[in-house]
Amino acid sequence: MKKRTILDEAQIGRTLTRISHEILERNKGSKDLVLLGVKTRGEYLARRLKEKIESIDNSTVQMGTIDITNYRDDKEPTHAEADNALDVTASLVNQHVVIVDDVLYTGRTIRAALDAILSRTRPDKISLAVLIDRGHRELPIRADYIGKNIPTSKSEKVVVHMQEIDQEDIVYISEGE
Repeated sequence: MKKRTILDEAQIGRTLTRISHEILERNKGSKDLVLLGVKTRGEYLARRLKEKIESIDNSTVQMGTIDITNYRDDKEPTHAEADNALDVTASLVNQHVVIVDDVLYTGRTIRAALDAILSRTRPDKISLAVLIDRGHRELPIRADYIGKNIPTSKSEKVVVHMQEIDQEDIVYISEGE
């Protein structure tokens, strides 16, 4: 298996700092901002963005998680399971929700996240922040905040490791897995 490193720990940190500044600039601060991390690695990225935004803007940012499992287009959701998709204490009504995920590929995960959010509430605005955009979209979805665009072939796999669960921060492309 061949691996090619795309982002190391320092580069991931700088990328998240840049994305934090972009979110604050476009949102004109952190007022009415809620970050929703797509489980699992999007959750940790959202937490890091929250910390950076709070540090930069000297404010408190609301954050939660979203589990899209029961909103996937290859599975029939059950109402009880679908009701647990959002884990956020803040109201999302009239808020600017930023969905945070690690890799944007076909767009199907984000479509599921949008379905989960809109089935429960009505935010004022929804944006998307991703660490990696690798292309190959199957749906008309694009990220508003992108850490790095990585053109890939369909045979390649973008792998994101996060310190919180993988004991290292690194993004690499592998072929032949």
